[in-house]
Amino acid sequence: MISSRLLVTLLSFVLPLAGRGAAEVVTTTRGMVVAAEPLAAEAGAAVLRSGGNAVDAAVATALTLAVTYPRAGNLGGGGFMLVRMADGTAKAIDFRETAPAGATRNMYVDAAGQVVEGLSTQGYLASGVPGTVAGLALARQRFGSGKLSWSDLVEPARLHAEKGFTVSPVFAEDLRASADLLVANPTARRIFLREGRYYEGGETFKQPELAATLARLQAEGPGEFYAGRTAVLIADDMAAHGGIITRKDLADYRPVERAVLRGRYRGYDLLTMPPPSSGGIALLQMLSMLEPRDVSSLAPTGAEKIHLFAEVMRRAYADRAEFLGDPDFTAIPVSALLDRDYLARRAGTIDEKRATPSSEIKGGPLPAKPESMETTHFSVMDAAGNAVSCTYTLNGLYGSGVVASGTGVLLNNEMDDFSAKPGAANAYGLVQGEANAVHPHQRPLSSMTPTIVLRSGKVVIVTGSPGGATIINTVLLIITNVIDHGMTPVDAVEGKRFNQQWLPDEITHEPDFASAETMAALRAKGHNLRVRKLYSNEPTRWAGSQGSAETIMVDPVTGVRTGVPDPRRPETTASAE
Repeated sequence: MISSRLLVTLLSFVLPLAGRGAAEVVTTTRGMVVAAEPLAAEAGAAVLRSGGNAVDAAVATALTLAVTYPRAGNLGGGGFMLVRMADGTAKAIDFRETAPAGATRNMYVDAAGQVVEGLSTQGYLASGVPGTVAGLALARQRFGSGKLSWSDLVEPARLHAEKGFTVSPVFAEDLRASADLLVANPTARRIFLREGRYYEGGETFKQPELAATLARLQAEGPGEFYAGRTAVLIADDMAAHGGIITRKDLADYRPVERAVLRGRYRGYDLLTMPPPSSGGIALLQMLSMLEPRDVSSLAPTGAEKIHLFAEVMRRAYADRAEFLGDPDFTAIPVSALLDRDYLARRAGTIDEKRATPSSEIKGGPLPAKPESMETTHFSVMDAAGNAVSCTYTLNGLYGSGVVASGTGVLLNNEMDDFSAKPGAANAYGLVQGEANAVHPHQRPLSSMTPTIVLRSGKVVIVTGSPGGATIINTVLLIITNVIDHGMTPVDAVEGKRFNQQWLPDEITHEPDFASAETMAALRAKGHNLRVRKLYSNEPTRWAGSQGSAETIMVDPVTGVRTGVPDPRRPETTASAE
């Protein structure tokens, strides 16, 4: 039974919220949630007010995002949650999607061995077995407070699906921009596009089928998604449209509790995600290569700093392509990749005056592909000091564009994160190796990098970001902005961003990320520069931005927490306990 205090709080936010303005930075000595959408952030904060801890709040936030932020929030996708409890216990919850049992290595290539465009990104064959519901349930079981039931934590999402919420101008634009994807699936077309009668700002958006699914999850528990009516509906819809996810695939899905990947940088301790995330290893590699350098003496947007970081990024991403995959299927040489002598030799090949062509490190040039901002990240901290950094996703914007009939659940297109053809670029321009080839039950490689930074055993940064291939470098820039450049929380998050991912061989960057003189100096060193572009179905208001790092920073002396919603996204919100 949901607590009366929590119910009152939730009901006050079910009513339409018109005219939501830009989110503000929030400071508190108690708990907070920073997320991409206000209703979801408030749902998590309401849980904290009702006595729940950071993990409880994270579960409620994630479930609510599936309703109010369907571009990336999800039940039909997967992701990673990093949990660090106040007593020092830290674990990584891997609820990444898995390839169905019927998946084959060459399922996305034609008879000539060429990748079939769109097959791994749109429609029923693009989906992996969803892990979000199971992952959230495991996190609550292992680290929740026990003061709120699973039903309590589902209730905010169910209420918003049943009662509806106000369509903001941002959401309305989002749906129009994604019409070409959503129109192909009859159920998605009906729910999100109203058969061509597009939603306008100020209208109420209700999702009765999703509300019914959430009600079943409340009544029967999280296992209902994998073995109950919801599973039957998903599997039947798959079978009717050439998909390969079966009832057995759903019943067999299990999230994995993994050891946190740990590193150290200039006296700070880092907790980050192990494989099948590539983010943690790459982040720690880059910081290790940077540590011997006096980064603090370099201008944050100067040519010397950008050149150094681009070269470090290039080398880490080359290793990513060669060695990383699902550790349950492929031996990942984690210790060797993080060996300081190895990384010192890697860093020793950096020429301060000349950009190293990526072809000299590994492989050759490939055509650039644009990036989607589809994934979402949120950060949570409670009054006791428990912290959660969670990044989860449908992969592409609105995933595969498929809503499983009768469920209201959008399905992911996560199969594109496998190597459809090892050596070929995926939708984000990332080249993947044999370790990430399609294999039944395997988890695809990811760039998601939820990270928690400690100083003297106390949490000082909780961060992460969406952004496909750029995620790792966005997290790197935020951490070094604080540690090396001494930036305030706001300046660290708002600072201009850039990305070098080995292939394509270029620095992509946000508009006006550096002066004309700096850009000329970088070109003189041999760097190719390009202003960021996004998918054609990305709203134009976000064109050129990199990531959206919803971040909490803590003053280690006063204990004051600062929640910084990334201004690159118009509805990001920090909501305090």
